Order: sequence, then structure tokens, then C-alpha cells
Amino acid sequence: MSIPFLAIYLAKTTDLDPAQIGLIIGVGAIAGTFGGFIGGTLSDFIGRKKVLIGTLYVFALVFFGFVLTTNVLLIFVLNILLNLCISFFDPVSKALMGDVTPPEKRLRLFSFRYTSVNIGFAIGPLLGTALSTIDDRVPFFVGAILYLLYVLILQFSFKYFAYEDIQTKAEEKITIRSAVHVIRHDKVLGFFILGSILTMAVMGEMSVTLSQYLKNSFIDGVRLFAILMSINSVVVILFQYSLTKWAERFTPLINIVMGSILLAISEAGFAYSGSWTFFIISMIVFTLGEILIVPSEYIIVDRITPEGMRGTYYGAHTFNGFGNFIGPWFGGILLAEYGGIAMFNTFGLIALLSIFFFWRGQKMYEVRRGNSVTSM
Repeated sequence: MSIPFLAIYLAKTTDLDPAQIGLIIGVGAIAGTFGGFIGGTLSDFIGRKKVLIGTLYVFALVFFGFVLTTNVLLIFVLNILLNLCISFFDPVSKALMGDVTPPEKRLRLFSFRYTSVNIGFAIGPLLGTALSTIDDRVPFFVGAILYLLYVLILQFSFKYFAYEDIQTKAEEKITIRSAVHVIRHDKVLGFFILGSILTMAVMGEMSVTLSQYLKNSFIDGVRLFAILMSINSVVVILFQYSLTKWAERFTPLINIVMGSILLAISEAGFAYSGSWTFFIISMIVFTLGEILIVPSEYIIVDRITPEGMRGTYYGAHTFNGFGNFIGPWFGGILLAEYGGIAMFNTFGLIALLSIFFFWRGQKMYEVRRGNSVTSM
């Protein structure tokens, strides 16, 4: 409801240019990348329940902070806290859901969770746009209230169902040091991560600088951006299963190549669209590319992972979050200096460039395993 509009909110309430706004939002993404390592360790020490409850209270405080201040430094700090909260909450909440759900029902549970999240992303931007007509700060105020209601319901549920943190068996400890170590010594993983950083940069640019471009270039551009964000989520809900099932006939690399090409086509569409219809079509193409790329990346990482190191390899893969810094920051520079057409076309080329790194990683993997081209 509010997060997709943070860039627009900053543009309206501060004197920051697109590059500076991208930098503020991008640094928050880096904080979130490292926060994922901290959150897991923290939950080991104090338990999942306390991490979730504490994180939700901080969420509410952060949103109240956005309402109360336009100071750039405070907003910078609040955005870092916001991304740290996200990085803490997401994996710990998934782990807790797994704790309380029988193994045979977990697939259904996580599918329901994924659908619920996308329903929220479909409804939220439209609701946020409606609330912002009252005042730009209202979506953040309502968001803070919702987080407070959420944490109160969660606390009641813990008490009502007598939930106690489950002591898990000793598992592989995932640290920043171990993740960096494995990247340095496994060049195959390194190339896959570089490719993933580039695709994430394209996705991050779309979610941040697209909003500023539409706001400045089109009448009612903020409303159009809200509709595009909702369409993104609706397309995921409607086509995730069928497109993923269709893509199973191809190797993960081919799916990533097709997805990257779709991202490039959509970026060209954003660059030269002059009407809402073409922006909507471009967003649909973009989302289809996203659906093809994201699960295929995880499959590739899973296949190259040595036995007993899955946690470390997936932990290392989270460094692709640097793309969420590069996209908004570099996109903001291009938008401010050269305009939207140059920005979108550049990120279309970046999407195509990512193919090289995935292809190179696969070729190195084949040499290491002595497999044929069709092995992945």
C-alpha cells in the first residue's frame, strides 16, 4: 500500500533528485541483504516469537516515522530499518509457519502464503493511491496502524494457541563470512550471482524509478503506476502456475534467457509507450519474464550446491540483493541526466547482458561436471 510509493513520496516532500532517491532506497536494499544473515542468528538466540513481535513493532514505528518527518537523514535511517525488518520477518515467519504445520501440508500452506502476498500487492497500490489523495502521509499512517493490529493479533494467537519456540536440531550456520568464502572459491556460483545481480537491478529499477518517470511525464502518472503494480501482482497470481508448468519442458538456463529477453522487450516498451495501454502491455511482458527467471535461478543454485552446503549457497545467493541497490541508484542517475528513454533502454541492455553471465556459469559447471550442454 505504501512501500511502492516511497520514491514518489520522497520526490514530493523533499528536494532530492532521482539519483539521490534511488541511493536512499538502494542502500536500504543492501541493509536488507545483510540483515537476512543477522535475523537467522538473532532468532537462534532469542526465539522466533520475539523476533516476529519485535520486528512488527519496529515496522509500526518506522511507518509513524515516515509520517512525522521529512528530514532526509531520518528518512535514510528509517528506510534502512524498514529493510532490516523485512529481512528479519520474512525468513523467520516462514520458519515459524513450518514449525506449526505438518510436513505433508506445508506445500499447500506456502502456496497459500505466496498467493496471499500477491493479493496484498494487487490491492495495496490502488488503496494507497486512493488514500494519498487525502494526504501523501496517510498511506504510511494507515500502514502503521495495520502493523499494530497485526502484532496484537499475533500476540493473542501465540497466547491462545500456547505456542512455544521449537528447539531445532543443529543446522549449518550461515554467516556472511561463509557466504563470501564460497563465492570466492566457486566461480560457477560467482557467475550465476553476477547474472542474478543484473536481473535484480532491472527489477529494482522498474519498481523505483518507473514511478518517478510516470509522475513527471504523464498526467495522473501516480495512478498509472499504482495500476501497473497491481497488474504485476495479478499476472503473477493468474499465470505463475501455468507458466511454470509450461516452462518445465525447458532447462532453467533457457527459461532465464527467455525471461531476460522479455525483460528487455518490456524495458523498450516502457521507453516508447505513449499511452496507458502500452504501459500495461509492457508490464504484463515484464511480469512474465520475472516469473520465468526467479524460480529458474533457485533451481540452478540448487543443482550446483554440494551436499551439506545448501544453506551456505542459498545464503551466498542473497548477495544478488545488491541489484536492488544498483537498479534504483543507477536508474536514478540515468533518469536525472539523460531522461526516461535512455534509462529504460540501458536497463534493457543490462537484462540481455545478464544472459552472458548465466551462460558462462553453466559452461564452467559443465566443464567441472563433464556433462553435456543439456545437463542444466
